[in-house]
Amino acid sequence: MTASAPCRKTAAKSRTAAVGAIAVAGALLLTACGDQTEGGKDSDTGSVKGSSAPLFDKLPAKYQKSGVVKVGTDAAYAPMESMDGDKIVGIDPEIGEAIGKQLGVKVTFENGKFDGLIGSLYSGRVDLAMSGMTDTKDRQEGLDEGKKSGKGVDFVDYFQSGTAILVKKGNPKGIKTLDDLCGKKVAVQLGTTYADAAKAQSTKCVKDKKPKIAIETPDTDAEAQVRVKAGGADADLNDFPVAAHVAKTADNGASFEVVGEPVDAAPFGIAVDKGNSELRDAIKEALDAIIADGTYKKILEKWGAADSAIEKSAINGGK
Repeated sequence: MTASAPCRKTAAKSRTAAVGAIAVAGALLLTACGDQTEGGKDSDTGSVKGSSAPLFDKLPAKYQKSGVVKVGTDAAYAPMESMDGDKIVGIDPEIGEAIGKQLGVKVTFENGKFDGLIGSLYSGRVDLAMSGMTDTKDRQEGLDEGKKSGKGVDFVDYFQSGTAILVKKGNPKGIKTLDDLCGKKVAVQLGTTYADAAKAQSTKCVKDKKPKIAIETPDTDAEAQVRVKAGGADADLNDFPVAAHVAKTADNGASFEVVGEPVDAAPFGIAVDKGNSELRDAIKEALDAIIADGTYKKILEKWGAADSAIEKSAINGGK
């Protein structure tokens, strides 16, 4: 999720996970349809079998042996990730699958709450977090509202998004810019950078001698959308691709619209524990490979997010 520090995230997406060490409770482990790896432990020697995948040798031995890289996500942030029956679908799972093919491992996605994803990295429950998560300096340094709450994570940046304003169809409050939110009610998902953006805008409102913003922070972006649709909130801040998807698909386009132009463009990143730099570098190389061979572009085009494509990945490119 986008904007400054902290989907998913629009979400955040941008979606921006709080850095408290909260485990993802009751998570559902789902496979992102990656190819089965040839890697595994040889029963006689304990050595790692080889793989024909081009970047298999770049992986740490742990993943060569297990043949699996586990990813934490919050699957309620279409088109980045969402549930289709019991399967997680979207941009992130498909990019994860393509990365897995380059590395010769299966990439699995585990569903949980957005604000617990970084905590799951710290605990070792998952190896990566990929959920329309904005790469910010605060997340890199383990800061939550300016206070140290973790060791921080590294990001492999794979997507670019700006903040968008989602309002009820017909825009009854005439909102066009962030400044128009002064004195309004705004619903934004808890733990996202958009929650931070709303707080920063509210501070600006007061400085400009305007009424502050009444900010609500539900657990999911879907709840924020419900509040806007019902008139309990005037707007939802989200990643532009997510907001555009919601406006197009919710009730066949009859419930929401996106107003104004996206602002504060920032990268989404795949989060990796700082102590796992070898995996981080392997993910980056695999991502660059699928960018170069056109797979990445096809995935974004399929989900209507081609405008958010990047030309080359980066490590910790967020500000």
